Amino acid sequence: MRAHPLATDAVLALGALVSMVLGSFVDPHGPLGPTFRTRAPEPVSLLLMLLGAAALVFRRRSPRTVLAVTCGLTLIELATGEPRAPVAMSAVIALYTVAARTDRPTTWRTGLLTMAGLTGVAMLAGPLPWYAQENIGIFAWTGMAAAAGDAVRSRRAFVDAIRERAERAERTREEEARRRVAEERLRIARDLHDVVAHHIALVNVQAGVAAHVMDKRPDQAKEALAHVRDASRSALNELRATVGLLRQSGDPEAPTEPAPGLAVLDELLDTFRHAGLPVEATVQLGTGTGPLPAAVDLAAYRVIQEALTNVRKHAGPGAQAEVSVVRVGASVEVTVLDDGGDSADSAPAPGPPGGGHGHLGMRERATALGGTCFTGPRYGGGYRVHAILPV
Repeated sequence: MRAHPLATDAVLALGALVSMVLGSFVDPHGPLGPTFRTRAPEPVSLLLMLLGAAALVFRRRSPRTVLAVTCGLTLIELATGEPRAPVAMSAVIALYTVAARTDRPTTWRTGLLTMAGLTGVAMLAGPLPWYAQENIGIFAWTGMAAAAGDAVRSRRAFVDAIRERAERAERTREEEARRRVAEERLRIARDLHDVVAHHIALVNVQAGVAAHVMDKRPDQAKEALAHVRDASRSALNELRATVGLLRQSGDPEAPTEPAPGLAVLDELLDTFRHAGLPVEATVQLGTGTGPLPAAVDLAAYRVIQEALTNVRKHAGPGAQAEVSVVRVGASVEVTVLDDGGDSADSAPAPGPPGGGHGHLGMRERATALGGTCFTGPRYGGGYRVHAILPV
């Protein structure tokens, strides 16, 4: 029916025509009640019924025009027809269509006008007395048609609203799922960058030291290779843990080790000291303020790790670094300074605005917590990283 509305309306029009023709042979005023084939419709009445039924085929395309046509045919039959033929049935169906496909104010105006017009003409100009049951029937049927059409329209609107709300909720769930996937990918990318950049930088430095002193000082070369082995083992373990989370089909299992934080900051600084970067650290978190939230603790650790990795990669030989973690009120301030060393290459190589992935990762970590992260060269040489992380 929805795929072929014109064919559906044609079937409806045929059914209405058959009903009107059969009804025109019924006399409602028989001695023992309504009698069939005691009267016959006139040719003009048959023509009016045929035209009214034909107009119903186009009721969906032009509902108001069809209503006007069927009401006109009904008025002609009411004023001239004898015996009476139920041409008004086509107007009733047309009025229902208008009420079902328009708004409520239009239904009220059109319904009242149709009811009053058809009933008034039937009472004043028809061949039957004004109080005849046929006249009251026209009034009742047109009123019921308007009410039924308005009820159908309201239900369709209600169903459409529910369907639209369900589709919007489904789209919202899909958008939320995509957003969460994007955030998780970004978090994993930051963690992988921090792990790889830190450990590979240390491996590169220690391998260079081992190659340089291999012939003259084998003991120092052996120690450097041991640091290479430790750094590579740590990188592999962290990579395995991160990739393992991606491969799990269900919820991630509980990690076997706690996430890195300021509690293991000394171990992180020792890896840089072994790589030849002197680092001094000051941590003042205060007493009686409680531990830092896990997200803030991890972000502070990663900022320090990335900043010292950049110092080791870009600062000149003999560079020194200072790390400061201070809790000030409702925030933690993380500062990493370096003096640039003895080389003119005391700052990261020029790149795109905002720095590379390391700088972007530090800013994203701080922004995700509602904080800020500033990076830039220091006056007189060196580089400065300053992050404010709200607790």
